Amino acid sequence: MKAAIALILIYVGTFLVAIQGGSSTAVQAASQSAANKPNSSPAASIDPAKDADIRALLELIGARDQFQESVNLIADQYREKLLSSVPNNAKGQAFINNVISGYEKNFDLDQVTEQMVAAYDKHYSGDEIKGMLQFYGSPLGQKVAAEGPKISREMQEATRAAAFKAVKDALQAAKEEDPVTGQNARLYNPPQRRWQPQHRPQQEAPQQDAQQSQP
Repeated sequence: MKAAIALILIYVGTFLVAIQGGSSTAVQAASQSAANKPNSSPAASIDPAKDADIRALLELIGARDQFQESVNLIADQYREKLLSSVPNNAKGQAFINNVISGYEKNFDLDQVTEQMVAAYDKHYSGDEIKGMLQFYGSPLGQKVAAEGPKISREMQEATRAAAFKAVKDALQAAKEEDPVTGQNARLYNPPQRRWQPQHRPQQEAPQQDAQQSQP
């Protein structure tokens, strides 16, 4: 749970994405909406005016939507990991679905939001928060927020490709140096057979399971 929260804080705090509004009217509306929300731990000790500004900023940049998107992304990652550790049949798929639905139910978005408010309070002054509210309400701020995720995805793909090439070359060099020890070394596990998320009659499952092929 703590790891998932940390991933979301890093994701949102790094990229500041997806503005839902941009004009000064949107900023004012967000501020008024945030001011009406009660404080709760760990942000309860923040100055009320600054707390309202932080919540308005998070609403303006669509932070909660990004939290939810990250929750869904992490769920997919957990699902992929579980696929290699449970039986590859209907019961195994039901087990994974049960775990993922429990994860999504147990994840407390409100708690993450409170931690995000506390983090912004810790790292930014009240004037800096107001400055960000003005910036992300401007045309340039809107473009930064809109293009930022695209740039980040492109950089992530470039970094991932470069990293894979580097470690692949390093593995090959190590195998050449010690072919006995490294003869079975590989950078990834064999692809797992995936189940399609669809409903089907129970009596047809065994026959279809036998026909399931690897991607």
